[in-house]
Amino acid sequence: MAQHGQSSRRRVLVVDDEPSICKALEIVLRLAGYDVVTVGSGETATSLLREGRFDAMLVDLRIPDTRGDVIFQLAVALQPHLRTATLFMTGDITERAARLIAACGCPTLLKPIDLQDVLDAVGALAATTREAASA
Repeated sequence: MAQHGQSSRRRVLVVDDEPSICKALEIVLRLAGYDVVTVGSGETATSLLREGRFDAMLVDLRIPDTRGDVIFQLAVALQPHLRTATLFMTGDITERAARLIAACGCPTLLKPIDLQDVLDAVGALAATTREAASA
């Protein structure tokens, strides 16, 4: 049961500059029982990460104002559990992109993304943070 204004639902931050992707992810994740916040910029994502806890984060590797790996590093500095609770999404399959993702060690879904794959991945990430929080 939630205590004093806290929700028992897992909070997910989605960072993608494509509004249609944000909307699709928001709908499918909300239907699956998550609280979802979507943003289109790294600056806004960083601000939200300073203000409140997220249980998982989905981030596009290519955001106009900040690269996804930079958002990831800032997120981990603010909320260390996100190191194992972040999923990258990208349509960029260059060698450079692969190196950036490998350096972060996060699972990755290639665009166009399958919404069931997103649900499965977020479920696994949320389970990891839930286990860590109860340990």
